[in-house]
Amino acid sequence: MKAIIAVNPYYDSAAVDYQCARFSEEFAARGVSVSVSRQIKDNVMIKDGRVSCTLPDADFVVYLDKDKHLALMLEKAGYRLFNSAEAITLSDDKMLSYIKLAGNGIRMPDTVSAPLLYVDKSDGAFLAEVEDRLGLPVVVKENFGSIGKQVYLARSKEGLKRLYEELKHKPHLYQKFIEESRGRDVRVAVVGGKAVAAMERRSTDGDFRSNVGNGGTGVKINADAEVLKTAEEACKKLGLDFGGADILLSDDGPVLCEVNSNMFFERTEQVTGVNVAGLIAEYILSKTHNL
Repeated sequence: MKAIIAVNPYYDSAAVDYQCARFSEEFAARGVSVSVSRQIKDNVMIKDGRVSCTLPDADFVVYLDKDKHLALMLEKAGYRLFNSAEAITLSDDKMLSYIKLAGNGIRMPDTVSAPLLYVDKSDGAFLAEVEDRLGLPVVVKENFGSIGKQVYLARSKEGLKRLYEELKHKPHLYQKFIEESRGRDVRVAVVGGKAVAAMERRSTDGDFRSNVGNGGTGVKINADAEVLKTAEEACKKLGLDFGGADILLSDDGPVLCEVNSNMFFERTEQVTGVNVAGLIAEYILSKTHNL
């Protein structure tokens, strides 16, 4: 069998290198010929009214990117993607994720979507509504982002107004702050709808975020059944073949923070000893062998 690992050409990091190396290793051990491509965008376009693709044949593509347009073109060109373009689209846009998961028994923070704003307007009435519904401090998130870098905490009216002015022309949202989970959450790796590994992530510098990519640490835990079930249900409802669910720990039980279609799993493998890459490889091959 042949596989392509697709990586974003503009995001160069040790975490991405680790993903590619581990997947290449695990697929090769199972007899799959693997090629890593960081420039797939150069091979796909709309030409003469059709999707034109110059990539070599492959039985599947491990799509380690969030470019939904490129993913859709690859699927239209006949490639089987893991994860699918639809799952990536739903997971990458945080507001779309919450909307898709709403009504499915998954506890999530109360959330207000920012209005689509075409003009340069300061909407004090909207901010008053956000504060009234969610209180302060309030979490402010850009709909698109990674490693917690596009997530902010407005601690005051002035801070909320400042973030609104910075983000008002970008898709973003406002969420109730879960104080008891400040600086900690649980990352659950889910493969084929089953939780396979879990670690608690903790901030080391007092930040309200716990992302390992922002300097947080990860420790192995035996997550309780409700945490694992929340992660599994979220990934299944979003149609993910594999993903990482981040779970906040509230006094009322686990609360879904977000779901990542392109999870970095180096620290998860290190602290849990679970071969996440191998489990994903086994799952993908079980699906492609059934085609």
